[in-house]
Amino acid sequence: MRIHIATDHAGLDFSTQLQDHLRSAGHEVVDHGPIEYDALDDYPAFCIRAAQAVVADQAVGVETLGVVFGGSGNGEQIAANKVEGVRAALVWNTSTAELARQHNDANVISIGARQHSFDEVISLIDTFIATPFSHDERHVRRIGQIADFERDGSLLPDPRA
Repeated sequence: MRIHIATDHAGLDFSTQLQDHLRSAGHEVVDHGPIEYDALDDYPAFCIRAAQAVVADQAVGVETLGVVFGGSGNGEQIAANKVEGVRAALVWNTSTAELARQHNDANVISIGARQHSFDEVISLIDTFIATPFSHDERHVRRIGQIADFERDGSLLPDPRA
């Protein structure tokens, strides 16, 4: 599987170790930066490029996922979710990593590097990668509703109206 990763300075050390781990597990890793530590760097472009690459790969049938992380993972998730077709999930334990894939068919995971040990991060990412989407009708329907809104702003009728 191809894994696109991005971080800011807060996750740079994790990024290097993570790439080694993923490659040793047989994955192709594409790093979207940064290439050196800069405490004032800005994560949005890194995370958006990684998210764009995931969508582009999936559009041509490449099996791929993305991993974005920073201090908390919040901003990185927000940035990745600005890319049409991305479903980025902030995860903090193996259950949320698993459910992100099973229920939401998330294609990007976001993690707070300052919130977890490296071993915890590896567990979250490995769980995310190994978990398939359930394809349950209710989850497919809900993902479709999100995609509809993303595409043209449509929503189901308001039951209170």
